[in-house]
Amino acid sequence: MKEKESRLKKRYKDEIIDLMIKEFDYKNIMQVPRLNKIVLNMGLGEAIDNKKILQAGVEELALISGQKPVKTKAKKSVAIYKLRKGMEIGCKVTLRGTRMYEFLDRFVNIALPRVRDFRGVSKDSFDGRGNFAVGIKEQIIFPEINYDKVEKIHGMDVVVCTTAKRDEEALKLLEAFGMPYRK
Repeated sequence: MKEKESRLKKRYKDEIIDLMIKEFDYKNIMQVPRLNKIVLNMGLGEAIDNKKILQAGVEELALISGQKPVKTKAKKSVAIYKLRKGMEIGCKVTLRGTRMYEFLDRFVNIALPRVRDFRGVSKDSFDGRGNFAVGIKEQIIFPEINYDKVEKIHGMDVVVCTTAKRDEEALKLLEAFGMPYRK
């Protein structure tokens, strides 16, 4: 069974590849940067005292991503926070393929505009190798989350990994996908 192609993937094939070739003068279509993966990460430090918070975070991340998250564990012990090595203190999901394009579409067009006083994401959030990271303060900006059932508001990180070699290429690629940058 062939899965249906997402709107953004079709746009990438039809418009963005040609735009990138004109912009950066690539000789081969395989040089054009593309999305590699999107990683969603939720750090839940309060889960040390209350395991329900971790379970709620896992369920919310599953709703947002459409995929079951993996629980992350502490790498080392920190006595001040009563944290021991190996304790579960967060969750993460790696999205690829159709789910990745569907999530990016919802993130850019639905979730980000719902952020209070939103003026765009910073262009400084690139890592030097073509990957873009943005932090969100509230998980309730996603329409999948039922506001009435949320016990505690959590933040989360969204990291968009591309095959771009430089930040300028990744910036142009994400701009073409509709990422709203600050002026």
